[in-house]
Amino acid sequence: MKYPKLRELKEAVISLFTPAYTSKFPAEPHVPFEKFRGKPVVDNDNCVGCETCANVCPPLAITNYDDVEKGVRIIKRDYGKCIFCGQCQDHCITGKGVTLSDKIFDMAVFDREKNIEYQEKELLICEHCHAVITTKEHLHFMHRKLGPRAFSSILNLNLLNQKLKLAEGQDTDVEIRDGLKRKDMFNIICPNCLRQVLVKYLIKGA
Repeated sequence: MKYPKLRELKEAVISLFTPAYTSKFPAEPHVPFEKFRGKPVVDNDNCVGCETCANVCPPLAITNYDDVEKGVRIIKRDYGKCIFCGQCQDHCITGKGVTLSDKIFDMAVFDREKNIEYQEKELLICEHCHAVITTKEHLHFMHRKLGPRAFSSILNLNLLNQKLKLAEGQDTDVEIRDGLKRKDMFNIICPNCLRQVLVKYLIKGA
């Protein structure tokens, strides 16, 4: 029979009289350590729906669906899949859209649907091909970030006109029909449609 060594007996005696290292949660409240990474909390006012967090999420806990008919982007966050890696927080373009809470960590539920949250953002859709450009909040954030340089883009100028009403509706709201024309570059169109206009009328001189 192999007897325990003195070192092992010493550790056993110390462990017997040493308080438990783990907390007694949920019987007693648990206080997380500093910089603890808990549930990602979304600030809807600072989230612009740009899809960055969905693109960097390793377990694909964040997914997006663009409902073109309703004109909204539906963002689904499944915290049951979240591994609390913090990639969404680190790559958020606004720096405030999502933060990992150091207080919310108990998310054990019997119904997994309770760990799913949905968020909607209004889309900016091409008036010609109906392709999704981005969310309106995303583009407005770019305006604030870039300042006057943002309006070197025709799309941004058109949005600025809609916001500030610099021109009358009858001067700008022209229906797109019979293919893209030069005038259509002043409508809300996606980069691909704008390229068609520029190549056809400005570069080739058609």
